[in-house]
Amino acid sequence: MRATTIRLRRDASQTDRAILGMRDLVLRGEFKAGDRLTELALVETLGLSRTPIRAALQQLTQEGLLEAVQPTGYLVRGFSESEIFDAIEVRGTIEGLAARMAAERGVSQPTLRDMRDCLAKIDEVLTRSNLGDGQLARFGALNEQFHHLLLHASGSEMVKHAMSRVVTLPFASPNAFVLVQAKIPGSLEILKIAQAQHHDIVDALEERSSARAEPLLREHARNARKNLELVLRNTDALRHLVGAPLIRRRGGT
Repeated sequence: MRATTIRLRRDASQTDRAILGMRDLVLRGEFKAGDRLTELALVETLGLSRTPIRAALQQLTQEGLLEAVQPTGYLVRGFSESEIFDAIEVRGTIEGLAARMAAERGVSQPTLRDMRDCLAKIDEVLTRSNLGDGQLARFGALNEQFHHLLLHASGSEMVKHAMSRVVTLPFASPNAFVLVQAKIPGSLEILKIAQAQHHDIVDALEERSSARAEPLLREHARNARKNLELVLRNTDALRHLVGAPLIRRRGGT
């Protein structure tokens, strides 16, 4: 285990700092899939006491990044391609449910305006002929906002809670592949297709068409599967994908 102390936010609690620091080390590949983590070694690596380290280990186990092993200790989990595809499918199912609830219950005009405003800003980003890191980060922030508004529109705390559990898994969140899009050929067109789906989703919500809104969200989530397949075939994109070291490739590569 590497014993390099990393920088953590000073305003975070000790437990939050431990969670953020440990998650970052795992997703960046500092800890490899199958590595055994112990409290004492993590105390040295993160520069924190054992109590927040223990809490962080338990939290990341609940998130699915780690696996508790006997008698003591934790292993960094790896994820097969099929497991990642399943996580994306679960996310699409939950977001589809959120869309159906929102359409059936009705979305307030202020929320619809917020969604339209968000999409107008994404449209502006996508008018550029080339997307650099700054534009992709802007797209990612707005995309996250849009999906947050969708969950809010459902009016269901249960749905929000279910989604919060799913998106902690690597590659399951709506933004999992946004920052590597520039490395994928045809990335701008891929994002434009996703944006067109965003507009169709809002139209369906405004029309209160649950029969249209739910499948639109499920199909929208499946774009992430297509993006993953493209990334796995692109060495440069895979090298820049956060969490890539955790992927167990087919054929053992």
